[in-house]
Amino acid sequence: MIKFLFVAIASFASASAWAHGMSAEDQARILNAGYLEYIRLGATHMLSGYDHLLFLFGVMFFLTRFGEIIKFITAFTVGHSITLVFATLFGITANYYLIDAVIALTVCYKAFDNLGGFQKHLQMKSPNLTWMVFAFGLIHGFGLSTRLQQLPLGHDGLVLKILSFNVGVELGQIVALSIMLALLMVWRKTPSFGRFSKASNVAIMLTGGLLLLMQLHGFQHTQYPDDFPLNRDDHQHVHEDMEDNKAPLSNYPRNLELGAPSADPQPEEPEVHRHEGGEPHAH
Repeated sequence: MIKFLFVAIASFASASAWAHGMSAEDQARILNAGYLEYIRLGATHMLSGYDHLLFLFGVMFFLTRFGEIIKFITAFTVGHSITLVFATLFGITANYYLIDAVIALTVCYKAFDNLGGFQKHLQMKSPNLTWMVFAFGLIHGFGLSTRLQQLPLGHDGLVLKILSFNVGVELGQIVALSIMLALLMVWRKTPSFGRFSKASNVAIMLTGGLLLLMQLHGFQHTQYPDDFPLNRDDHQHVHEDMEDNKAPLSNYPRNLELGAPSADPQPEEPEVHRHEGGEPHAH
């Protein structure tokens, strides 16, 4: 188990850890997709959401009673469902790097709590975990919503599309939790759990800190591109390619984004695209 955590840290430190977004392939596939495709996309997005999964792993780490597991997972599910549905429905969004940075902080918080940090370092009781998990679920749901809103959702059947995506998220969460529970149940029966449980939560906290720094770095690049050595356009390309969510606007005409058919969706001109906060342009 401890080896698994170190491998996870190494993978998060790699460039692939940035690929937690809606890719151009996802955006193209969803144009004429049915509700089952939204369910599939929600499930795969949850299963690739390393920050969401790491937080859930921290929540599950010391839980042994089935009733407690159901209580906390229900609180998290209700929380993230609320913000996922309503933020997407009303078009409420924010810089996704900043939202993911806050999600990384929730990972650090749970590891700190697991280590008894409130009692040892702050001389206070831990805040009510059920309400904290619910509050963090709201934040995680907003993060999922910012990603979903990268897709050309259109207006027809929007509510059912959002609900289908949320159903997929829940299915992905069930799969992930089942694997976590199985791993933890096996690990708790071995002597290494007692020896390495503290080190494992330290590793979770360090990973959350690493994710926080990565997301803040991406946020700085989108907000203050002139403060870095590359010019604005090249600098944005580096980070958007790492994120793998660059969306060619010429492949998705405005009438397609609104759900209307188009006789010729293929571009004849150079690829036009945009970056976070930038204007559409081509090369």
